[in-house]
Amino acid sequence: MSSPSPESDLDFVYDEEAEACNEGDIVAFGALFLPIFYSFVFAFGLVGNLLVVFALTNSRKPKSITDIYLLNLALSDLLFVTTLPFWIHYVVSNQGFSNAVCKLITAFFFIGLFGGIFFITIISIDRYLAIVLAANSMRNRTVQHGVTISLGVWAAAILVAAPQFMFTKQKGSECLGSYPQVLQDIWPVLRNVEANVLGFLLPLLIMSYCYFRIIWTLFSCKNRKKARAIKLIFLVVVMFFLFWTPYNVMIFLETLKLFRFFSSCDVKKDLRLALSVTETVAFGHCCLNPLIYVFAGEKFRRYLYHLYRKCLAILCGGSVHIHFSPSESQSSRRESVLSSNSPHYMSDGDTSILL
Repeated sequence: MSSPSPESDLDFVYDEEAEACNEGDIVAFGALFLPIFYSFVFAFGLVGNLLVVFALTNSRKPKSITDIYLLNLALSDLLFVTTLPFWIHYVVSNQGFSNAVCKLITAFFFIGLFGGIFFITIISIDRYLAIVLAANSMRNRTVQHGVTISLGVWAAAILVAAPQFMFTKQKGSECLGSYPQVLQDIWPVLRNVEANVLGFLLPLLIMSYCYFRIIWTLFSCKNRKKARAIKLIFLVVVMFFLFWTPYNVMIFLETLKLFRFFSSCDVKKDLRLALSVTETVAFGHCCLNPLIYVFAGEKFRRYLYHLYRKCLAILCGGSVHIHFSPSESQSSRRESVLSSNSPHYMSDGDTSILL
């Protein structure tokens, strides 16, 4: 990516062209705005995704392959947000990092970023297999299979992220890419192309195809339980589109700028500012998925309520009895009836414990 991390929002290489078009005001704006924004993203992303991890790992109900993918999605987001305090320190301090910390934090940043994108794509493929190709995929959609696929996704995330951080070094007080002379012109372009194609366009095409087929199939399905599960996953994908599309458009325009498509100083400054703003919005996506679970996942809301009652009991030094209301019990029985009467391609194992 042309703007891989907060470091690039503050870097300003003074060359002849830069002297003619000073972007110091944009750099100052980033120095003021980024620490505030990243602090909020870190706080909400950390708490929200930890709750998702606790909900998935502490449940006594059997896990499904969807739970495995949602768990790894939350772990990817956690890996991403844990790097933000370091970037906040980088922005507000002139001391920088050691070379090892610079490379390690940048690596975690990109692995978490690509890992989140890849797991959202895998979830879409899994929904496609569970609904459109259920008869052929039922035997392969096991928890063990989900673990194996997840390990492969993590390996792919590391492989794709490597070009983004492999040349990162600490130079003075700055953590930035330091390319060999032969790669200085081509490597930033390759990074941007990789980010656009593997980090957005390819996942977009895969998810669009999967959900088009899923929606087409659901027209003939009256299972309300399954429709609720699809609603949650569908919201996750839609939010991904809304948050990441503007940023990837700006990455493409930044690539054109590298080829000197834009000669006006004002246009260059506007592109730099737009890239910084869309980047921060895209990075805020990592704390959005838990909010989607709260609004669309009834079981996740119930888990949060139980967790709240337990914490209240600990703080008050007493015991709090957790029970389901009659309406909740009736709802559970109604879901069981729907599941037993559902078509063969709507198995119970497809439903996440977050729903």
